[in-house]
Amino acid sequence: MASASWTDLAALANRAGSTAVWPMGALEQHGPHLPLATDAIFAERVCTAVVSRLDPDLPVTQLPTQVLGFSPEHASFPGTLTLPAELLIGIVVEVGRQLASMGFRRLVLLNAHGGQIALLQVAARQLRLKATGLGVLPCFLWSGPESIAGLIREPERSQGLHAGLAETSLMLHLAPDLVGEERPVDGLLQPPHAVGPPPGWQLEGAVPSAWLTEDLSRSGVIGDSRGAGADLGASLFEALVDGWHRRFDGLLRSDWPPLPTDSEARPGGPSSQPR
Repeated sequence: MASASWTDLAALANRAGSTAVWPMGALEQHGPHLPLATDAIFAERVCTAVVSRLDPDLPVTQLPTQVLGFSPEHASFPGTLTLPAELLIGIVVEVGRQLASMGFRRLVLLNAHGGQIALLQVAARQLRLKATGLGVLPCFLWSGPESIAGLIREPERSQGLHAGLAETSLMLHLAPDLVGEERPVDGLLQPPHAVGPPPGWQLEGAVPSAWLTEDLSRSGVIGDSRGAGADLGASLFEALVDGWHRRFDGLLRSDWPPLPTDSEARPGGPSSQPR
């Protein structure tokens, strides 16, 4: 989008099913071995690869990456810059409202930071109230493609929450010069490092807790990156790009989500009825 002229963008925005994709990251600690912009790098690189593989005739554009995000769980580690929740929600709502006024019909938030999944879902709801003619899809980079699960074994698959095997391997593939040599594992959640919640409770999932990284790890790492490698990173990248390409291609060739007409969007219309 940043390299398009306003006339080209206007023409794309006014096409049926026009879609803007916004890579969302964060600037936060990722242990002593990964860069602060890890999530932003992942979101941008995967998004760029996906969009480049799509049929060029499809009406889609990629917004500049949102680097600053919502990262209060990492705030005690130097280098983390976190926006207040209400500010990030306001940014999403305002940018989305302007995109809708240009004529865009969909906005996909392709987010790579797990700590702002719920917040971006809230922002998406708020945006729908402001721009009822805009479909808003808040997505998490690592939760879409099903084939990723087979590449990371348990317990790392469910417990490697931050700067662990998956993220370190992916960065070794995308930007190995940004990866340090250290591989701390003080944030492991299984014995003998039993620093997690009691049985029946989880850090994330069905019964989550509002954890802070400092509760779990001195290094900022939650997981085990000792087996990380560029080959695994290449497999993860291909799985991410392939999975999201299939989803985006299907979305862009559809008329989903169904959106209210002008009359339905008014108070008392069908869209205002209880769900």
